[in-house]
Amino acid sequence: MPPITKTVILDAVTLRYKIRRIAFQIYESNIDEQEIVLAGIEKNGFVFAERLVIQLNQIAPLKVLLCRVVVDKKHPLNPIQASISPEEYQNKSLVLVDDVLNSGSTLMYAVKYFLKVPLKQFKTAVLINRNHKKFPVKADFKGVSLSTSLQEHVEVDFRKEEVYLE
Repeated sequence: MPPITKTVILDAVTLRYKIRRIAFQIYESNIDEQEIVLAGIEKNGFVFAERLVIQLNQIAPLKVLLCRVVVDKKHPLNPIQASISPEEYQNKSLVLVDDVLNSGSTLMYAVKYFLKVPLKQFKTAVLINRNHKKFPVKADFKGVSLSTSLQEHVEVDFRKEEVYLE
């Protein structure tokens, strides 16, 4: 079996630029807000959300509330957990954040979770948007859109600050 080759999609510098640009887009979309909620999907989506918060704190006078969202990606119908209560995000602008939008199922079920209470605005942000979704979910803010095959895998490594295509 031949070794798996990794192609770097985003290097460290480009990754930082993408995150900063998305932070500016989120701020622009929420320019009239005093406070917004960034809800990062567990593991890399949450790391991405943390980095967006850092950028937003540098560029915007917004109060940013960070929320960790736990979704079982293999079984998305299992109960979803959030680190903040519905009262804390009710009637606020919320951005759901994940690293890679693959089939759309994780985002779809996470969106459903947050729609149990009224929100002022709901947007989604992903670092990598793959163009072969099974569900009608779109990313409002995205770093890169990729047309990939179903056999290819996108890996975001925040420790190395690189994104790979395998």
